[in-house]
Amino acid sequence: MRKDSIRNIAIIAHVDHGKTTLVDGLLKQSGTFQAHQNVEDRVMDSMDLEKERGITITAKNTAIFYNNIKINILDTPGHADFGGEVERSLNLVDGALLLVDASEGPLPQTRFVLKKALERDFPIILVINKIDRSDARINEVVDEVYDLFIDLDASDKQIEFPIIYSNAKEGIAHNNLNDKSTDLIPLFNTILDNIKGPKIIDTKVPQFLITSLDYDSYVGQIAVGRLNNGELSMNKFYSLCTNSGIKANQKFAALYTFNGLNKVQVEEVEAGDIIAFAGIENISIGDTVSDNENPVPLPRIEVDEPTVSMLFYVNNSPFAGQDGKYLTTRHLSERLNKEILSNVSLKVVATERTDVFEVRGRGELQMAILIETMRREGYEFMVSKPQVITKEEEGKTFEPMEKVFLDIPEEKVGIITEKLSLRKGKMTNLQNNGTGRVNLEFSIPSRGLIGFRSQFMTDTQGAGIMNKLFDGYSPWFGPIPQRNSGAIVADRNGKVTTYACIGMADRGELIVSVGTEVYDGMIIGERNRDGDLNVNITREKKLTNMRAAGSDSTVNLRPPKQLSLDQCIEFIAEDELVEVSPISIRLRKMELDQNKRASQKKKEKYSGQ
Repeated sequence: MRKDSIRNIAIIAHVDHGKTTLVDGLLKQSGTFQAHQNVEDRVMDSMDLEKERGITITAKNTAIFYNNIKINILDTPGHADFGGEVERSLNLVDGALLLVDASEGPLPQTRFVLKKALERDFPIILVINKIDRSDARINEVVDEVYDLFIDLDASDKQIEFPIIYSNAKEGIAHNNLNDKSTDLIPLFNTILDNIKGPKIIDTKVPQFLITSLDYDSYVGQIAVGRLNNGELSMNKFYSLCTNSGIKANQKFAALYTFNGLNKVQVEEVEAGDIIAFAGIENISIGDTVSDNENPVPLPRIEVDEPTVSMLFYVNNSPFAGQDGKYLTTRHLSERLNKEILSNVSLKVVATERTDVFEVRGRGELQMAILIETMRREGYEFMVSKPQVITKEEEGKTFEPMEKVFLDIPEEKVGIITEKLSLRKGKMTNLQNNGTGRVNLEFSIPSRGLIGFRSQFMTDTQGAGIMNKLFDGYSPWFGPIPQRNSGAIVADRNGKVTTYACIGMADRGELIVSVGTEVYDGMIIGERNRDGDLNVNITREKKLTNMRAAGSDSTVNLRPPKQLSLDQCIEFIAEDELVEVSPISIRLRKMELDQNKRASQKKKEKYSGQ
């Protein structure tokens, strides 16, 4: 039977198409917030990193009540890098809102989540947002969505989706473009009419699949998920079905349902609802809570395999321990193992060295978010250049592929095509709409995209948009050229001086400012030709008691290029590391001693002959 008092829906949208803003509007108009309550914008993006980057990183849920029906809403990430979050959250819902910008239309990351939703045979409601944009092209966007559904092999029933036109910022939705609606009630009614309640059996054995984990310093680990069948109550015993076996006689310390953004403690929960509990130890995502005598586990959550790996090192540089609170192997190991408890798409693999951990994930962005989060928590460590994870089949090596979607100015097509073809990219589509911008589609090995984004932004002068999707595996493509410039490396410890920087003006671009403390083997700039250059950046001018007019004429020193964490990860070569601490991000050579580096290079040169 279906439970009509509950609806569970996900919101699917590309980055920046307004899904979090729409959720804000639904929360306000359903009466979840009081009239006098001051609510911040994009209230669902609760992490600092989400607010700064303007993207959703973790899937979060909220609940609203409309006409005495509870609507659980999941805000899903739009980036393919956070696919693990998407796949988990789709386990909780029975339908989805597809939110599309009235000007930009359906973009690649929309395609990724929509494909996963259509595979599960979910009913879809199309919401065309930002209809007030001056460059809105509503009818063309609707046609593009139909094309996308056909492209993704949607069934006839799925293609006959209802369409709502909205301006989420103003909190308005229309069934037809010209009707006089002034609120989101048409959207509320469309959700209730088109997305049915969850299929459940209240009297059956309880089955609760854990889909995400939270932590509370007061009650400990909290498991969040959907109760598929049966009922759970506070003073009964249940069994926990894990990967390694079934643990009986488990009791809850607290049971929660959601109302708005808050958890509400209850004594009993009913099937079909999204709930949370605390009090059971050593739980992990994919476990099932079921009946104590007759446990029936649900199928575990399947997540796409990781495609990128990075090595996390304990910091051993001369400046180690100056900024960070947590530095040791134990600290790093505990933090990474804690991360994989709540992030199903990450894996941590032990290496031959005890102070090095291999972390596997879905992309550079996911790795950068993890590194930035740990940095802010007070951890100090080093990371290597991202590497792709290959597969061996029938004696052949296969590597992951990406589909790259580019939106660039017309005059930049030549340079971008040239750069991507050098990285083994193959153009599969080119579309010129006559607006001065061109849409390109490339198929390229994932290796070819490592370090490409910053180069792409430079070549398009910041006017290009790049999105990528995982596109299966292909046979190994052979060597791909990466960075074609060398590094400027400090050859001794000390402080960067203005005098030494003036001498570097024609050697390349510096990434450290005057007065910065450096050490032997630290990278201080990008050289304007290949091969590394060891320099004395701490050199001071020899002072004499003679003066000469004009000898100290003012020299304009070019300001250093400030690299963000993402740019540092893209910049480094195979033999370099990013040193991450709460206060600073530095680049360094893996081998700090320049004599040892030189002898290693000689060995490689002769062994290659």
